[in-house]
Amino acid sequence: MAAPPQPSREFEFTSIDFERIRKLLYEHAGIALSPAKQDMVYSRLARRLRACGYQSFTQYLQYLERDRGEWETFINSLTTNLTFFFRESHHFDILGTQLRQIKEKRSIKIWCCAASTGEEPYSLAITACEAFSSLTPPVQILASDIDTAVLAQGEQGSYRRDQVERMQKAYINRYFTHNAGDDRYTVRTELRRMIVFRRINLLSPGWTLQGPFDAIFCRNVMIYFDKPTQYGILKRFAPLLRLDGRLYAGHSESFLHANDLLRSLGHTVYVRLDSPLR
Repeated sequence: MAAPPQPSREFEFTSIDFERIRKLLYEHAGIALSPAKQDMVYSRLARRLRACGYQSFTQYLQYLERDRGEWETFINSLTTNLTFFFRESHHFDILGTQLRQIKEKRSIKIWCCAASTGEEPYSLAITACEAFSSLTPPVQILASDIDTAVLAQGEQGSYRRDQVERMQKAYINRYFTHNAGDDRYTVRTELRRMIVFRRINLLSPGWTLQGPFDAIFCRNVMIYFDKPTQYGILKRFAPLLRLDGRLYAGHSESFLHANDLLRSLGHTVYVRLDSPLR
């Protein structure tokens, strides 16, 4: 039996509505939403109800199923985009070493699977510039996310002071320009040219990507998927990696359930099972 709507809430929101949202989010984005996230779902989607002029979640969900154009906004509203420059910094140290060890003259490819507002792909670009002591290293970065709104922000490459100030001052001076008028910092053009921002849903049947990749950064993404969904994605990642390529995962993520596909190098870094790396 559905729980009655909370009287303090602006919109009617029942447990049936919540379960329906959980089901739709899982089917379309692969995200397994915790039952404890009911208040979060309400607060984020309530904005859409106001914008669309609906009085209840039931009405909004009926509209969602009629209008496929709303799906993107629905998913954008419920995805979490916590990020900052050089998050889990040890990975960038490992990547820098990896890049310096690539001796042959070729283009190096990196895929950042959860680009969010751009801090991670720009951290990758800075790491590449430092590794090659050049503003134009032979590195191409694909920065993808399911949320088009944050991708648009990332493409602009403009950040508040508090978003950049935790970085080394030398990096700020070298790779950003300061907009004194609004106290924002913009990533240098050379770094922005290294990165292509693109919407990719990891659950889509066809990614149309051109590998192989030297590195895939898929950090703090898998925690939102159940194990079968994780395995399905990892099965598609493995052949996209070079034989000596690396998959970088989040600090709380473990892929032991995919030990027939990947092998751990430690520090939440994985390689293909047939990789010569130890």
